[in-house]
Amino acid sequence: MSVPEVIERLRTVYDPEIPVNIYDLGLIYDLQVIGSEVYVLMTLTTASCPAAAFLPEEVRAAIEGAPGITTAHVDVTYEPRWTQARMSPEARAQLGFS
Repeated sequence: MSVPEVIERLRTVYDPEIPVNIYDLGLIYDLQVIGSEVYVLMTLTTASCPAAAFLPEEVRAAIEGAPGITTAHVDVTYEPRWTQARMSPEARAQLGFS
């Protein structure tokens, strides 16, 4: 599986409070595919985000459902802090930001 294919899987996972997928929202800081394993470094919109309890697991499940992937390692960091500047132009347009 390639990085672009993993990105498509990540685009199926949404922050429950914002109607934008986590990839376009800018929550994914690093993504590597090494053989049959995927390594994801992600953040959340705030350190007190209620999705912290389940969003990393949703990411893992979305990736591990892909053919050829045996394990997805998902780590959460809060450095650097997420800001709206990390959002893709599509996400910004969808949310009405200029």
